Amino acid sequence: MKKIKNDGSFYLNPYLGGVILGTVLLLSFYISGRGVGASGAVKNTVAATVNAVAPQHVEKSAYYSQFAGGDNRPMNNWLIYEVLGVLAGAFISGIVFNRLKMKVEHSPKITSRRRLWFALGGGLVFGFGAQLARGCTSGAALSGMAVLSFGGYITMVAIFGTAFVVAWILRKNWI
Repeated sequence: MKKIKNDGSFYLNPYLGGVILGTVLLLSFYISGRGVGASGAVKNTVAATVNAVAPQHVEKSAYYSQFAGGDNRPMNNWLIYEVLGVLAGAFISGIVFNRLKMKVEHSPKITSRRRLWFALGGGLVFGFGAQLARGCTSGAALSGMAVLSFGGYITMVAIFGTAFVVAWILRKNWI
């Protein structure tokens, strides 16, 4: 067996990564009866924060009261643990394979500050879109496609099509 160098140059074979992702998705359906997704964790975190700051608002709100207030415990949801596991796994992988660095990677054509603003803006737009679509790429697209949902396929085409167009428009920031 080939020894893996710990110099940050090792990356998992993408086909093996796809098989692992598919296995995790299958196990998620088998164990929890649901697919994977991350946007629900953000929704629960926001609901818990609003409940901590303004519990009267949560009780009066039809939206927030679904997730928080009363006997609801939004931070005791399996999606929260899923996202924490993903973050922990990413940090562990970064440490093990020597890729965890406190730097901003960007093209020489833009500054670190501009790169961070683009990342923040993209994350906010994507998070807003995930709420409008009632799920993120993992929940709406991957899990939807796994159960052969036509909507899952449409979502995946829309996500990648939009990403392709936006990347083409903003390419001068990276190329």
